[in-house]
Amino acid sequence: MYEGLNPIKIFGHLWLHKDLSLRLSKKAILVRYRGSLLGLLWAFVQPLMMLAVYTFVFSVIFEAKWGHSPEQGRLSFAMALFTGILTFNIIGDTVNASPGLILGHANFVKKVVFPLEILPLVKLIESVVFSLFGLLVLLAAQLIFDHILQWTIIFLPLIWLPVVLFALGWSYFIASLGVFIRDIGSITGVVVTMLFFLSPIFYPLSAVPENLRIYCQMNPIAMFVQDARRVVLWGQMPDWCWFSIYFLISLGVFVLGFAWFMKSKKAFADVL
Repeated sequence: MYEGLNPIKIFGHLWLHKDLSLRLSKKAILVRYRGSLLGLLWAFVQPLMMLAVYTFVFSVIFEAKWGHSPEQGRLSFAMALFTGILTFNIIGDTVNASPGLILGHANFVKKVVFPLEILPLVKLIESVVFSLFGLLVLLAAQLIFDHILQWTIIFLPLIWLPVVLFALGWSYFIASLGVFIRDIGSITGVVVTMLFFLSPIFYPLSAVPENLRIYCQMNPIAMFVQDARRVVLWGQMPDWCWFSIYFLISLGVFVLGFAWFMKSKKAFADVL
């Protein structure tokens, strides 16, 4: 059973429902492309098309360079951009879907046996899986054009761990608020868009004026994106100092978000 703010108890509670979470995640992934001609192949085709567009626009038309990055290939800007988007999308997709998670499953609310707390987790798993499909496309492009994969990519699951915790924590907060404040979805969409452009996804952190850079570094998403590029593209180790700080922040967001959700879900049935 879940108990208070103890993260071990929380993880244990979610683990008890792992089979149901995975089953619902698989259903959500398959439903997205049900009836389409290519089916699940779209999960590879879409990121491939986006990477091709980024490459053409930024590497061919704008001839953009990624600051003073150690990456020197023709695809440097497009691949750095794509890596940032894959990392950000885990948070963006999960949080954007959060306001309607409970409202969209109102029939589950009055079922005492159904664990509502797995709904944000199901959406998170779906977002991670599609980011992994995109990552496979990115790695294939890296092999084709740069003929190398960085060994430091083994650290990516570790880099994405606080990303997952951060996304899930905020998803719990927003999914709960979405039951009581129906226009939270509009606010969430605007905030996620703002975070997308305020994070170093379309530009390197070095492009931010030095007197403003510290404020950019206070944005956890900025450091998640930076570390993802380090280990996937540049063969560098993560910035362990910043990683430790933002891992603790992400864990705190997750624990508080989950506790808030569990406390407030008792009132869901009365509102719906």
